[in-house]
Amino acid sequence: MPESVLEIHVIADSTGETAVRLARAARSQFEGVHWHIVRHPMIGSVKDMVVALSEIKERRDAGMWVTVVHTLALSDQRQMVCDACEAMEVQQVDLMGPILGAMEHASGLDADEVPRRPVGVEADYFTRISAMEFAVRNDDGAIPERVTEADICLIGASRSGKTPLSIYLGYLGYKTVNVPLIPGIEAPAELFAVDRWRIVGLTIDAQRLLEIRGRRVKGMGGFGTSDGYADLVKIYDELDEVGKVQRRLGCPVIDTTGLALEEAATRVVDIVEERARTAGAHLRRPAGQLRIRP
Repeated sequence: MPESVLEIHVIADSTGETAVRLARAARSQFEGVHWHIVRHPMIGSVKDMVVALSEIKERRDAGMWVTVVHTLALSDQRQMVCDACEAMEVQQVDLMGPILGAMEHASGLDADEVPRRPVGVEADYFTRISAMEFAVRNDDGAIPERVTEADICLIGASRSGKTPLSIYLGYLGYKTVNVPLIPGIEAPAELFAVDRWRIVGLTIDAQRLLEIRGRRVKGMGGFGTSDGYADLVKIYDELDEVGKVQRRLGCPVIDTTGLALEEAATRVVDIVEERARTAGAHLRRPAGQLRIRP
């Protein structure tokens, strides 16, 4: 493996955000390796392309390990990048050409090849924005009377991952509310009016929760150390009490310890959909989404 920094050069006729996001996703699969992403956006002419490719050649000639990722609508621009990378002995990945070719084959039509054409607003855009706003407004059960309006309801101890998961589920298009279960305080009566199949409990390893709360307490100048918020023994007791409420509600419980946000969200949606079917109901499917089950 090269000892120097590795560079991914993104060439695009628009912002290059699609290629950058994919490059970041791929980069995450190489722990311990530093990858630097260099963006060459808004390539609209041969002159622009020459400037970008010249910069890449300079980096390659200087001994830098370089790869190129591009999203270009014009076939002649894509070919120009491919030829230049071959001459420089640089790996290149064409993200646009293959899918355009596949769609041309399937439709029997030729792609328009119009650079910077607006992608447009997806069918679920406004649904997702509304769901995210709902999640923010109803964070930590801020408006108890709106709990029954949610597609999904998350319940658990403080700092068990409810808020980020609620917002991410909102991003997916599901109106999600999260309700904290606090020792010594009765759970909101509205929570017991929610369809049971919509409710999912969250838990977390006590030691991990102590670490998370400890960092928060430190950031708050020590506030919370006297009431057991960041005390391991009391955290165990708190999780036991929270578990009793979750059992009263008959909800499944997901352990969020070390669980990626995306995986947690997938588990929540799968659980709620399955419980809805068992109850003879269904979880609202956000516009534009289709899930095919075996």
